[in-house]
Amino acid sequence: MKQPAVYIHKLNKQYDGVTALDDVSLEVRPGEFFGLLGPNGAGKSTLINILAGPTRRTSGRVEVFGYDVTRDYRRTRSLIGVVPQELVYDHYFTVEKSLRYHSGYFGIADGRVWCEELLRRLDLWEQRRKNINQLSGGMKRRLLVAKALVHKPQVLILDEPTAGVDVTLRRSFWEFIREIHQGGTTVILTTHYLIEAEDHCDRIAILDQGRVVALDSRENLLRQVGKKQVIIDLCEPLPHPLGPVEGQTAGFERGGKRVTFQIDPRCGELNLWLEALRATGVEIADITLRTPDLEDVFFKLTGAGATGTAPDGGRGEERP
Repeated sequence: MKQPAVYIHKLNKQYDGVTALDDVSLEVRPGEFFGLLGPNGAGKSTLINILAGPTRRTSGRVEVFGYDVTRDYRRTRSLIGVVPQELVYDHYFTVEKSLRYHSGYFGIADGRVWCEELLRRLDLWEQRRKNINQLSGGMKRRLLVAKALVHKPQVLILDEPTAGVDVTLRRSFWEFIREIHQGGTTVILTTHYLIEAEDHCDRIAILDQGRVVALDSRENLLRQVGKKQVIIDLCEPLPHPLGPVEGQTAGFERGGKRVTFQIDPRCGELNLWLEALRATGVEIADITLRTPDLEDVFFKLTGAGATGTAPDGGRGEERP
């Protein structure tokens, strides 16, 4: 059996009597694209800081490829690259010098070729001689990605990597990250753009109030919601209730010229509804089926909606 890329067992962290992480256990497999999600204050940043080294755990085990993050700090830090949520940069250096100096922190004597490739792939090459404080917020964030990859880590942690990045740069960024991942790098992603986790992650852990409330594949998490939402727009309001079908259907709502409800698409419930609507004589203007997504799972498990919006627009609606 392969050594886990990240092994966390019964991890606890308290700050002045306040519990930030409560008995957290999880494993990240080598080469996996792993999502770490949760509402604000769930403990994600604390977990990442313990994994990367700045924060000491109260108790429990935390290992990177079998090395303890405290006892073997120098070793584990060389195995991990972190893209922090905050924009942290060297105000007085150029982009190129900042990246070269950062490679020196990891004992890389001559990393010019790899540094140039990173700058080109992250669309920073034309900016390489600019002072960092001249860059836009999105460009500064891409520089943080380059610095996280400068020592070719085996585990890459992305903490809100696309916050403040425009759509065009975001797409090229994810293409680059996919290539890094396909090359064997383990990727751990935290994001409020849940569509990003749904698109990229193999497995996802959801934290809430310092505890792991779910840990499964993307597909299995989506099965927890299961039902599709149906939105039917009518040409005029219904003249009367639809009878038993209303009381037997989950999530039923009726208002004005719109009817919404939830169905299991495997059970033929939609046909029963359409027959009941036709019997009223009211014409149907439009029907929309909304497929459950990760935000539905997130809300079900935490009671909180994601704070981010879909970066490339909404998704999940279909016309029957």
